Amino acid sequence: MITYDRHVHTPFCPHGSPDTLQQYCERAIELGLKEISFTEHAPLPPSFRDPVPDQDSAMSLHDLEAYFTSVEKVKQEYKGRLLIRTGLEVDYIAEFEHETKAFLNEYGDQLDDGILSVHFLKVGSIYECMDLSKEAFGELVTAFGGVQNVYKEYYQAVLKSIQSDLGIYKPNRIGHMTLARKFQVAHPRNFNDSYYISEVLEAVAKKGYALDLNTAGLRKEHCLEIYPDEQIQKQAKEKQIPLIYGSDSHDISTLGADREIVEGFATT
Repeated sequence: MITYDRHVHTPFCPHGSPDTLQQYCERAIELGLKEISFTEHAPLPPSFRDPVPDQDSAMSLHDLEAYFTSVEKVKQEYKGRLLIRTGLEVDYIAEFEHETKAFLNEYGDQLDDGILSVHFLKVGSIYECMDLSKEAFGELVTAFGGVQNVYKEYYQAVLKSIQSDLGIYKPNRIGHMTLARKFQVAHPRNFNDSYYISEVLEAVAKKGYALDLNTAGLRKEHCLEIYPDEQIQKQAKEKQIPLIYGSDSHDISTLGADREIVEGFATT
C-alpha cells in the first residue's frame, strides 16, 4: 500500500483552493498516509512574465517565507503522527536557468523535497503556458505547425531541464513527464511519441533522477491517463528509475487520489 503523497499543493497556490495545511494533514491521517510533501509552485524568475491571463501560475516571492514558516508549523504540530516535507515544484524555463539557479541557491537549504517541471514553452520571442486549456493548447498547435511539434518542443524542454545546471539544490524528480498529453482527447495524437519518451527516460536514468508518478491526468477530461502511463511506468521500472507517487492535489478532496491504481509501480 502507498502510504505517502509527494506532490501536494497548498493555499499558497494562487490557482488552488483555500484548504488549509492543517486540513491537508488531517485528511492525510484519515487516509492512512504516513507522509506528505507540500510542493507548492515556486515563485517564477523575477524577469519572467507569467503569460497566463490571471498571472496565477505560481506562488509570489512575497509569500515564500510565510509558506516555509507555515509548513514548519504543521511539521511540529503533527510530529509523530505524520512526516511532512517542505518542498517546491520548480519551473524549468529555457533561458531563465541563471535566475532559477540563483533562487535555489538562496532558498534550497530550506527544502526537504522538490519537483522540476515544464509548464512554459517559448514560441518565437514569447512564452506560453502549455497546460492552461485545450484552447490555449490549440493555439500552440497552430504556432508550432502541428500537435507533434508541440510534443517535440515539450520533450526537448524536459530534456533540457534534466541536463540543466541549476546548482546543488536542483530538484531530482521530474514532474508529470507526459504533460503534453493533457489535452490528447481534444487534440489527438496521430503519431507515436515513444522516441521522445525513450530519450527522456534515458536522460533520467543517466542522471539517477526519479519521476513524479502523477495521477492528476486521470482527473482531466481531455487526458484520462496517469502522467506517465502504465507502459512508460514499466519502461521506467526496467531502467530502475524511482517512480514517486503524487496526487498533484490542489484541494483536500484529491489528496491521495488513485494511489491504488499505481501501487504496483510506485516506489515504496
